[in-house]
Amino acid sequence: MPARISALALVVPDYDVALAFYVGKLGFRLTEDIDLGPKRWVTVEPPGGGTRLVLARAEGAKQSAAIGNQAGGRVFLFLATDDFARDHAAMLAAGVVFEEAPRHEPYGTVAVWRDPFGNRWDLIGPSRAAQEAPPPPSAPARRGGPM
Repeated sequence: MPARISALALVVPDYDVALAFYVGKLGFRLTEDIDLGPKRWVTVEPPGGGTRLVLARAEGAKQSAAIGNQAGGRVFLFLATDDFARDHAAMLAAGVVFEEAPRHEPYGTVAVWRDPFGNRWDLIGPSRAAQEAPPPPSAPARRGGPM
């Protein structure tokens, strides 16, 4: 069975505040908002698609304490872009707070930012080498069963 990570839960204090940021400021697409009585099933995805975020409203003190610290203070969400300068400028204009100036690493241009809840993200653009490299040759078609 092919498998992939389709979504990650992100604990937030309030659905609508989270939607205002992710959809309103970052331009994520609201993919689902289903009323389940005492809670909602709310998912968003980045403008280019990819893994969705399940915006999960904290219930109780333990979950509330995890808001903004789901990875123990480490960056745990990575937003990839095909144009770092464009998206960095748009995020700054939208009021996103970056912890650092963009830096160039072997894997690309990167800068750490925080969402309004304290979650640390990387904005990552491809390295110059990756942008200039020719596309990889097509792999030959596989015959037979699964790998």
